[in-house]
Amino acid sequence: MKKLGWGLGTLAALGLVFALVSGRHHGPEHVASAPRQNVAAIAVRPGAKSAVVEKAVGMAEETDGADVPSGFSPIAAAVAGTTAPVGSPIPAKWVDGRHYTTLIPAQPTSVAPGKVEVVEVFWYMCPHCFQLDPMLESWRHQTKAPYVEFVRIPVIWPGNKSTEPLARLFYTMEALGKLEQLHPLAFREIHVRNAPLWVQDDAVATEKAQRAFLKANGVSDADFDKTYRSFSVENKLRRAADLARRYQVAGVPFFVVNGRYTADVGTAGGEAQLLTLLDDLAASERKH
Repeated sequence: MKKLGWGLGTLAALGLVFALVSGRHHGPEHVASAPRQNVAAIAVRPGAKSAVVEKAVGMAEETDGADVPSGFSPIAAAVAGTTAPVGSPIPAKWVDGRHYTTLIPAQPTSVAPGKVEVVEVFWYMCPHCFQLDPMLESWRHQTKAPYVEFVRIPVIWPGNKSTEPLARLFYTMEALGKLEQLHPLAFREIHVRNAPLWVQDDAVATEKAQRAFLKANGVSDADFDKTYRSFSVENKLRRAADLARRYQVAGVPFFVVNGRYTADVGTAGGEAQLLTLLDDLAASERKH
């Protein structure tokens, strides 16, 4: 294997080999071993009282002060986990626990009423995320349903030192209004040009490389300085790290439909199948 010139070392080499087998790039071992729960493990006793609001309030009281995603109240989080979808049924060809997984508990979304959120959790250094991105962009702009709102979240794994600095780059570009233009260029910078947007064990060199990349694409030093460590960026980094844990992200690219279902290229059976699966899961979550 050709040695990468920008300091990925053993982490990238081993990760890439394993990723090529599995169809996605896996996170730290302690994340990959996180238990996957299945909806089949939950049963409701016939005749039991199960009013959504009563259950939500009860769950909120039980978890008062517990770990709830930033920006959501305990009651909102509880309602998200108990409200049943009322959209189209999921086609029988998709099997829960095989093609997709029901996330337990379901997580709140950040989209407007009437919208269905489809989240991609990605990593700029992941070769599969880079490979999938053009197809995702085509789906996003041309074929996804109008009620679907596509959201990208950069993965942050505590055991991977590159994820937080690259997530910072993503949220800096977003805050500057440059994300649509620069997101694909950040992928190409790493995977085509082999340019360092993260330098191992060197935060100063990493910031310098990211500043140079943004400056070459029209971002002034002043705009970089006021944005790179802004309150908004820091807050989004904390939320991204929290969501990676709540979504049980063991590898990327990884998808979450409306906070309720998770899937990836491997479980879906391929890239084209993944997009069809996302469409079908989103349709099942559409409120009529």
